[in-house]
Amino acid sequence: MDYRRLGSTGLKISSLSLGSWTTYGGYVDDAVAISIVRRAFELGINLFDTADVYVRGAAETVLGRARKSMPREQVVIATKCMGRVWDGPLGAGLSRKHIFDAMDQSLKRLQVDYVDLYQAHAPDKDTPIEETLEAFEDLVRTGKARYIGFSNYDREPALIRRAVAHQKSRGWSRFVSSQPRYSLLDRHVEPEHIGFCRTNEIGMIVYSPLAQGVLTNKYARGAVPEGSRGASKFAHFLTGEKALTPENVAAAERFAAWCAAKGLEPAPVALAWVLRCPQVSSAIIGATRIEQLEQNMKCWDVSLSDAEWRGAEAAVAGKPARASSRAKPPVRKAKKK
Repeated sequence: MDYRRLGSTGLKISSLSLGSWTTYGGYVDDAVAISIVRRAFELGINLFDTADVYVRGAAETVLGRARKSMPREQVVIATKCMGRVWDGPLGAGLSRKHIFDAMDQSLKRLQVDYVDLYQAHAPDKDTPIEETLEAFEDLVRTGKARYIGFSNYDREPALIRRAVAHQKSRGWSRFVSSQPRYSLLDRHVEPEHIGFCRTNEIGMIVYSPLAQGVLTNKYARGAVPEGSRGASKFAHFLTGEKALTPENVAAAERFAAWCAAKGLEPAPVALAWVLRCPQVSSAIIGATRIEQLEQNMKCWDVSLSDAEWRGAEAAVAGKPARASSRAKPPVRKAKKK
């Protein structure tokens, strides 16, 4: 496993992390989910990402049960707040009250005294960002959160710039992480957000690096495999986040053909591509089977030249490699440690 610093901190996190969105506490049996979490830890994954809104706390509960067999000091637990987790006007948002109440409930479900990384899940238009930041600062000072971060603020660049400036002006704990979508099929963070994170020494923990499984080519020719997200009650996320579109399915088919010509599997190649970006501290993967988890770990066996990487990008874009002109961030050569 490759371990990377999270932003400017000294915290070393695994470059592949395990997420639990829609799966654990959702359409994966709890016993299976727990076995996957424990196998991930055995394979060197130390970052486990969840959120209170995932199946209204069920994902945190399953992770809490799985974590009990792991040494607490060797595990990095990341969760989030903002989404609706109980009914009524106080059941969502980033007000001081909701943040404190949500944290207390997350700690109970996770069966821990603190979380390593607490993240604002998305902007809250009803709460001043200054109120949210002060509440997060107090969580750090009281020891309930070791570090703080944000997710999906790449969609609100002016707001996150204001937030970071406010933290700096007050001398408060700084955001150390950003959690945006990033994959061969979704490169929207390249023009601006990656540069913002680099300038402010914020590590990116990216989600959907396989575009919710579309890049594995499992949905080729309109297939909906049994056990996939597309066959579950959470299928609407595939279309809602525009992952499962005819254009993306066609791109995944081209990408899979390109990989097959080189004797490679698409999932590890797609993950290796994401991890080439120096600002990516970790890529969140999901797994519904241990075999799927272990297949994703093969990303460390992928070794391609710069020209070959351009060919992979061109296959996704449906253009000749020499015509591929999409913005590319700097790349790094990952090293096993």
